[in-house]
Amino acid sequence: MKVYNTLTRKKEEFIPLEEGKVKMYVCGPTVYDYIHIGNARPYVVFDTVRRYMEYKGYEVTYVQNFTDVDDKIINRANKEHCTMEEVSNKYVEEAFRDADGLNVKRATIHPRVTQEMDHIIDMIKTLVDKGIAYVDNGTVYYNTKAFPDYGKLSRKNLDELIAGASERVSVDDAKKNPTDFVLWKPHKPGEPKWDSPWGEGRPGWHIECSVMAKEHLGDTIDIHAGGEDLIFPHHENEIAQSEAANGAPFAKYWLHNGFITVDNEKMSKSLGNFFTVRDIASHFPYEVIRFFILNGHYRSPINFSRDLMQACQNGLERIKNCKKDLAYYVENCTNLEPSNKEYEAELEKFRNQFESAMDDDFNTADAIAAIYELVRFANKAMKEDVSKGTSIKIKEMLSHLCDVLGIAEDEVQSEEDAAEIEALIAQRTEAKKNKDFATADAIRDKLTSMGITIKDTRQGVQWFRG
Repeated sequence: MKVYNTLTRKKEEFIPLEEGKVKMYVCGPTVYDYIHIGNARPYVVFDTVRRYMEYKGYEVTYVQNFTDVDDKIINRANKEHCTMEEVSNKYVEEAFRDADGLNVKRATIHPRVTQEMDHIIDMIKTLVDKGIAYVDNGTVYYNTKAFPDYGKLSRKNLDELIAGASERVSVDDAKKNPTDFVLWKPHKPGEPKWDSPWGEGRPGWHIECSVMAKEHLGDTIDIHAGGEDLIFPHHENEIAQSEAANGAPFAKYWLHNGFITVDNEKMSKSLGNFFTVRDIASHFPYEVIRFFILNGHYRSPINFSRDLMQACQNGLERIKNCKKDLAYYVENCTNLEPSNKEYEAELEKFRNQFESAMDDDFNTADAIAAIYELVRFANKAMKEDVSKGTSIKIKEMLSHLCDVLGIAEDEVQSEEDAAEIEALIAQRTEAKKNKDFATADAIRDKLTSMGITIKDTRQGVQWFRG
């Protein structure tokens, strides 16, 4: 399996630090509002990376944080006349609701900044004691000049950064270098505060992820992931903090997803093209949003538009309809001949095609292409009245590969609903048998109004929702 490592700017063979285990940290959202389509991309992409790692037999410890201390949260709390905790708790739950809709598995651990304050203060103290950080009137700064490797992830030259930043920083700025960043900031009226050796205050943004990764995964982790907008300064600063404090490499592989544009323009509120996942889910099912995200390679930019979403919905329906047809075929197939070895040999080609795509830096677009090929193969096999044993293997293969991508999940029907539908279908069959076509059509119309589609096949009447 090869992954593209932002740190080295090349694809590398994935070799975990500990055989059979993967330690993975993904930057989560700041919880002051509903997650937007840009947030959804790393949610879906790195959930799929995790799923594929597990498919390959790895035990994955997956950590994704919530930033629940931030200026935006404080501003929202002041605006809504409530506490920061109330705002963050609300939007953590809303983020989980959207993530569940997108079929994103819960992380092994979802740490919150407010629960890690003692550890945050400990790491800052370590950096101060080592001479990497310095204090000025209750503010603690990280001295970027004291970390020789600063800029190695983003490939930015420190001297050029300092020269560029100097033009925008006032002469009396407390920082030793314009690129130095805040680890701890003093308390201001109306803001939350915690006690520290430097006075009451709260942490800077970058230190939080360094601490949560260390506390839940250790000094060195396998994979650190997030959106490409985080490469600099956030991930660059995480490396500087973690490696200076821990005296060890921070992450072996750095994975970053590309941006999402909307109708070929950068998403922004000022342009009126800013969409939350909840907004989009009112027009397209969550599963279509996930499928849309996986239809592009995670490192490439993708463009969001209604036409593309509609095309993805149609493509997903093809896969789901095939799964439904296979389930019905398996249940009603009367061909009990031995499994067809030629079909089964060809079946393995689709697994190999799928794995080759995913082994090449998680190329989900090509993996979906392999699933489409499998769907064509399955439809052809059913038309040719393939044996029940072979159809079961085709069904299992399609379900297995879809599960790796988290797409086209089987619908769960309640026993009561299923019994009512089956009874109506039996009445329609009896009406057709008696040439009472008016009644048969009326029953079909009733089923349609219930959202049920029926299809007459050689094995009998098949039904499904949608």
